[in-house]
Amino acid sequence: MPAADPPKVVVTRQTPGAYDTIAAMGADVVIGPDKGFPHQPDLHRFLREHAPIDVVVSMFHDEVNDAFLNAAGGRLRAVVNYAVGYDNIDTAACARRRVTVCNTPEATTEGTADIAWTLLLAAARRLPELDPFVRRGGWAEHGLMGMGDFLGLDIAGRTLHIIGAGRIGMAVALRSLGWGMRILYTSRRRHRDWENAPLNARRVDLEAGLREADFVSIHCPLTPETRHLINAQRLASMKPRTVLINTARGAIIDEAALVEALRSNTIYAAGLDVLENEPHPAPGLIDLPNVALTPHIGSGAARYREMMTEIVCENVAAILKGQTPPNPI
Repeated sequence: MPAADPPKVVVTRQTPGAYDTIAAMGADVVIGPDKGFPHQPDLHRFLREHAPIDVVVSMFHDEVNDAFLNAAGGRLRAVVNYAVGYDNIDTAACARRRVTVCNTPEATTEGTADIAWTLLLAAARRLPELDPFVRRGGWAEHGLMGMGDFLGLDIAGRTLHIIGAGRIGMAVALRSLGWGMRILYTSRRRHRDWENAPLNARRVDLEAGLREADFVSIHCPLTPETRHLINAQRLASMKPRTVLINTARGAIIDEAALVEALRSNTIYAAGLDVLENEPHPAPGLIDLPNVALTPHIGSGAARYREMMTEIVCENVAAILKGQTPPNPI
């Protein structure tokens, strides 16, 4: 009898770290191009070229739907998402086909918390204005700064509202201790660990937290219920000197409404690592001086990306062995 084909694992885009442990199991590992597939038909063509596939390692921007699953072939056992969020995956379609879905939750926590605080500090202290002011010769033309120039917001002792009490929200809250901030949190259920030392946080409903906070940081998943959770009405309920940070998913904020709120100084500033229609900002967003922007790079430190690859490999290895993977959705 002919030997069975080795299991095939397809990674849709190059990632830091190695897949040697999977190859050592006898699997055929195929890795997509560095730039991935911005257009989904190209991704489907790539999958069809390498089908039948046992496991696909998908990126957060890959739309894992029926067309994707069809292209991967009927042998597909699992999709392992190279991300903590999985709003890009039609989990119902995967369930119908008995395709397991996994993610990489632990590896994104610290890096994303770091970028949230980077954006918070940048927005509060007007870095989007200050950096080009120096680079383009504004400082040299202006001369030494006066004591009233480019005044930003103070952070110490202010109130930080965390929306979503998961790992990343907790990591962001813990980083606030150095500034002696008061912590509010909004979550579907109570988390007593938040309410004990060292955070001593207070659970609030969303509207109360938005009204009270000086800084708001979003860390909930994107679901039908959280799409445009932050809309024009809720933006209008915030203090005029509020800073809004989003490192979760862009569509949690109505981006057009945010542009208007920033333009009209309804809120003070925003820091965004994610956009509603990535990689395209809403019209007018990039022209605003009171928004700090990064390109969905929250976990983008070498250590954390390599850790994500390790977690992917642990999930893939378990699947190929017929075992329950460590991070199923």
